[in-house]
Amino acid sequence: MSHTVTGILGGTFDPIHFGHLRLAQEALEQCGLSAVRFIPAGTPPHRGAPSAGAGHRLAMTRLAVQGNSAFVLDEREIHLDRPCYSVDTLRSLRAELGEHEPLCLLMGGDAFLQLHTWHEWKELFALAHIVVMQRAGGAPLGNAMNGADPALLAEYRARLAPGPAALRESAAGAVLVADMPALEISATDIRNRCAANRSVRYLVPDAVADYIDSNRLYR
Repeated sequence: MSHTVTGILGGTFDPIHFGHLRLAQEALEQCGLSAVRFIPAGTPPHRGAPSAGAGHRLAMTRLAVQGNSAFVLDEREIHLDRPCYSVDTLRSLRAELGEHEPLCLLMGGDAFLQLHTWHEWKELFALAHIVVMQRAGGAPLGNAMNGADPALLAEYRARLAPGPAALRESAAGAVLVADMPALEISATDIRNRCAANRSVRYLVPDAVADYIDSNRLYR
């Protein structure tokens, strides 16, 4: 198998914050990833339009990942004016990286529990592994899965990997659960603080805090 294993972290990044960056770093270390691609969404299908425009979110993500050589900014979604589906993004990455490189789609437990509502969700397993970063100290994902959609539960049980080594054994198809330290930081809270003219320092990188301030975002 390939020696490079690429992590993929998508999101609106509205704004990007230390929760996103810490999740990526934990995945990098726990899963032995070679790199994590941060993919800011253009038009997300599951939610309303982001508060900050695409250009601002792209600029903030660029500022946030600079200084970490394993973090890569990927612009393939941000400029699209149609809904960005993860399955399309993964197909695009596969076309670029080939079919043998392991790809790991990173997500939180809450997102994984809703995976069955995603566009062509079963196809995701043919294109990538899924790494679920569950919050340490929270309820284990296995417990939460007991109330999950039956089709999702079946895929989870069939694909659950015993450890990170499974991510190198094939290019796609495994589900790995990793622990994420509990960092209760939310983009909604950050936007609310900005609206109330309160500091967001130590919630986002300094360069991002300065960018938000100088561009008067979320006011």
